[in-house]
Amino acid sequence: MKIIIAPDSFKGNMRSTVAAEIIKRGILSLIPDAEILLFPMADGGEGTVEAMIAATGGTLHQVKVLDPLGKNIEAEYGILGNSGAAVMEMASASGIELLKREELNPWQTSTYGTGEILRVIIEAGVREIIIGIGGSATTDGGSGMAQALGYRFLDHDGKEIPPGCNGGRLADIAAIDASKVIPQLQQVNIKVACDVTNPLLGKNGAAHVYGPQKGADPDMVLKLDAGLDNFARVLIRSGFAVDCEQPGDGAAGGLGFGLRTLCNATMTSGAQLIIDASGMRDHLAGASLVITGEGRTDSQTASGKICAVIAQTAKEYDVPTIVLSGAVKGRTENMQKIFAAAFSIDKDVNTLEEAILHSRDNLYDAARNLAGVIRYVK
Repeated sequence: MKIIIAPDSFKGNMRSTVAAEIIKRGILSLIPDAEILLFPMADGGEGTVEAMIAATGGTLHQVKVLDPLGKNIEAEYGILGNSGAAVMEMASASGIELLKREELNPWQTSTYGTGEILRVIIEAGVREIIIGIGGSATTDGGSGMAQALGYRFLDHDGKEIPPGCNGGRLADIAAIDASKVIPQLQQVNIKVACDVTNPLLGKNGAAHVYGPQKGADPDMVLKLDAGLDNFARVLIRSGFAVDCEQPGDGAAGGLGFGLRTLCNATMTSGAQLIIDASGMRDHLAGASLVITGEGRTDSQTASGKICAVIAQTAKEYDVPTIVLSGAVKGRTENMQKIFAAAFSIDKDVNTLEEAILHSRDNLYDAARNLAGVIRYVK
């Protein structure tokens, strides 16, 4: 019996790699002869590099870059074992988790460090790059990232805006100079793992929707939106962009727009991109079952969340999918349109804190119980 285990992360920061190993142990405790294949999953947010390295037998690399406020930190990226492509997270260099609550300020934060990671990867000779852009602390339109790759932005007096362009400097940009961009950029295929569909500007754009959670007050939101508008106009006027209304342009504080227009990147469903890059499809033929999992399964799961995409992919090969979830909210008959079955791992009516505290033991026990059923009916 071949079983594929492909969970997302669980609440309480249980990474998908840990969840996959726990489920595997639970299954093997009762079905020791099962062929178990692990494909830890992520959708482009934090944990994507770790999941992809684990799924493909890749290698992890450290690189010194600047954080959102220009402080020196060590970020990381991975090289996939099945293709040689690179995978990185903008959160590793420009993420909100890198800052204390009192430091959150999209007027001052920059994606420069994200560009530094990209530059290191590109100059190492890698030509296929996957970048997850979830969890950003920035609203700079990707201008900082672009500077790290050699783009120069000039103000109305013709003076160069210093490296580390942030949300507060977007309104000052009057021109762009691409003469010093690293030449290898034109040879690179960058895929952006992104399930956010917001445009760059307006009420549904980067500043209005995501600015407040990054520390922007109502006045700053308006100024950030105006700065992004100016930045977009400069790029359109200079021939780098036609519009700023493509789905995903507003992701990660406009980094999606910057990557699309200045790096010729393509926006792709994070869930589907990670599934394809992991090589899971190659093993679905002949599989008996897929087991996935997530922190909570509810009405939003079907809206492109990775567990549902996994189930839909498995269905193409006539393989059923069971989800083990931290919590199942709603009627299960609705979930059975996607999954063969959906189970909550929680054993009692607990608070979230209690559920997180016992999540590893509960997940193991749920996997073991599932193995008991499989053993009985196989």
